[in-house]
Amino acid sequence: MAFDFDRIIERRGTDSIKWRRYGEAIPMWVADMDFAAPEPVIEALRARVEHGIFGYAGEPSVLRDVLCAWLQRRFNWTISPDALVFVPGVVTAFNVACRAFCAPGDGVLIQAPVYPPMRTAPANFDLVCEEMELTQESNGRYMVDYDRMAESITERTRLFMLCSPHNPTGRVFSREELMRMAEICLSRGLTICSDEIHCDLVFEPHQHLPIASLDPEIAEHTVTVMAPSKTFNIPGLGFSFAVIEDAELRKQFNAAARDIVPHINALGYTGALAAYSEGEPWLEACIAYLRRNRDVLMRFVAERLPGVSMALPEATYLAWLDFREANLGEDPQHFFLKQAGVALNEAAAFGPGGEGFARLNFGCPASTLIEALKRMEAALQTR
Repeated sequence: MAFDFDRIIERRGTDSIKWRRYGEAIPMWVADMDFAAPEPVIEALRARVEHGIFGYAGEPSVLRDVLCAWLQRRFNWTISPDALVFVPGVVTAFNVACRAFCAPGDGVLIQAPVYPPMRTAPANFDLVCEEMELTQESNGRYMVDYDRMAESITERTRLFMLCSPHNPTGRVFSREELMRMAEICLSRGLTICSDEIHCDLVFEPHQHLPIASLDPEIAEHTVTVMAPSKTFNIPGLGFSFAVIEDAELRKQFNAAARDIVPHINALGYTGALAAYSEGEPWLEACIAYLRRNRDVLMRFVAERLPGVSMALPEATYLAWLDFREANLGEDPQHFFLKQAGVALNEAAAFGPGGEGFARLNFGCPASTLIEALKRMEAALQTR
């Protein structure tokens, strides 16, 4: 089956946050791909809309079994259907976890630089965000300093929020890395909330391992959050799920969400079921396309953007670009927005360790990526 990821789809004038925020600039920022969703998803949504009635929606009867089969097939992870909790977004799940497992004044450990909503969630509940920096090696690859992680845990720390695969660095953590992090958490009595939203977008030879799948004891202390939103490019449908295998942990999570977190809407359920049931061929083709884009980006940066470097992303469609040698100051995002008409994610939102960096989304047609890179090249030549 052929999939046309080169097709340019006009998104201006469609209320797209990505394409509206920065006016006429090429938007290479928010994690939203410029590809049409899989055709089975579109067909399922069309049929649901044509029905014409949009009452309160319950979950499709087969959805839990479909999700369990997906996790088993792709990650060799066997869970009970009862372990699934549906939420309208992964950011919602971060906030519910903070509310469920912490009290005001408690600490939440995160690893910076990291997805910004993980940094902001603790403050919503009067918690302390305790940030430890990942260690960057000479080749740009980020690693976990286990001694630093252990030292960053204080008497008030109750929750560890892990981003795996890691956003923005693109790391896929190995079994050993995940085990070491989990062991530190268990030894200090921490609950783990693992954001694994990019779990399906991993490039060979790397392989994603859900941290909760490594050991039953780890699973007892872990909330794993996943979604079809990045996998199938349907974030606007508002469907995510948490895997919480421990009944008491699940009870606490559900209690914290009750009467605050809205139910999944009818189209969210419809899109998710179609994606996980019939979207896998599209996903495999998408990963192959993203890999080609990633490799084009890597070569362009190395050969045509002086003073710029990047580590090869092992997962996601997000590149963490290092502009420190280009002498653009601490805010390269502003430079390229003004001088090149290219909108990147500014690094400050990702926390400590991001100074002089910016994040670039290569989940777009190759022609869009090349045009943005050429504009950046020209801006660097004329500064």
